[in-house]
Amino acid sequence: MAAWNDRPSPCARILHGLLALALSVLIAGCAARPGPELLQPTAAAPGSRLVDVLVATTRGRVAPGVNVFTNDRSQTVNYASFTVAVPPGHQPGQVELSATRDPSRSFTTVAQSVLTQQTFDRRAIPPGPAGQDVGVFVHGFNNNFQEALFRLAQIAADANLRQAPILFAWPSQGSVLGYLADRDAVTFSRDHLARLLISLTTNRRVGRVRVVAHSMGAWLLVETLRQLKIAGRNDVLNRLNVLLAAPDIDIDVFLQQVSVIGALQRPMTILVSSDDRALAVSARLSGARERIGRLDVSDPRVQEAALKARIQIVDISKLTPSDRLGHDRYTALAALYPRLNSTQMAGDGLHRAGAFVLDTAGAIVAAPFSLIGRAQAGQ
Repeated sequence: MAAWNDRPSPCARILHGLLALALSVLIAGCAARPGPELLQPTAAAPGSRLVDVLVATTRGRVAPGVNVFTNDRSQTVNYASFTVAVPPGHQPGQVELSATRDPSRSFTTVAQSVLTQQTFDRRAIPPGPAGQDVGVFVHGFNNNFQEALFRLAQIAADANLRQAPILFAWPSQGSVLGYLADRDAVTFSRDHLARLLISLTTNRRVGRVRVVAHSMGAWLLVETLRQLKIAGRNDVLNRLNVLLAAPDIDIDVFLQQVSVIGALQRPMTILVSSDDRALAVSARLSGARERIGRLDVSDPRVQEAALKARIQIVDISKLTPSDRLGHDRYTALAALYPRLNSTQMAGDGLHRAGAFVLDTAGAIVAAPFSLIGRAQAGQ
């Protein structure tokens, strides 16, 4: 990756941005996108895995009491639950969809219900002994509601999660041309996400709250953390495990954000890929301002900044993406979660500050020429 402050000429920047945007539009147009008809309950195929998902969303409903969500902004949070069937032939990291809604080959909805806030709050607390963790997922740019729901179901199935995860769905336009509108939509949603995190972390039956945010959703989450810090809610921040996947955040903005947030009790983890083409488009459209999700972990400046800020940066470029832009590699990490959870996570392998690489064996190792590695070698 180029140095952080390198800038192409204005003409080249505009040309590259337009070409990249055109490419992303063409790619997005090639794939069929799941419509709201896939939220209608359908019988699951034999051998399917059923995944329960709770939903808290700032999207509006098409009508009161109906679990079909628009890209309108709701002034109050809407709550729902879905049971999604993952087909028997499911491949890790993939969300299989069939034009014929064949449940043997496609993610399908087998049950759904509208929830009140009180019912949602009860169901969000894990059953059984106190102290169990809760998972929250914040989706990224250009996602409709169905895509976000099925993506979380895929992650939960591949990671073999036992507790129903929570989808925080903000009102993305679901259009590659809706970038600016989506930035406004995540800003609109900050207070609502903050209230959700406060509600979960202040419940004594909940252990830690693991929050995964992708792309532009990462900007929403980090802004929410900053807001909680300013409000003096260290009690909430100390109960969070934060993971940012391919965060679409300007580097300078991120450094300002973390300077306010400070070090979390467990270091924030950032998953990066220097060849993420979606973030390259974002950088061009933002005036060639590089994004955090494209950092080069072999850069000593990145390593030093990670140690200073007490955050963890992990390069996941060796994972195979399911999209053509290399922007969704994090989805493949879910299948590795059980192994990481039983080995490296037990020893805080995913919670050490510094710069690291996820190797082809699924192990997290120090980045090439890492400052940590040199320190351990006595250099």
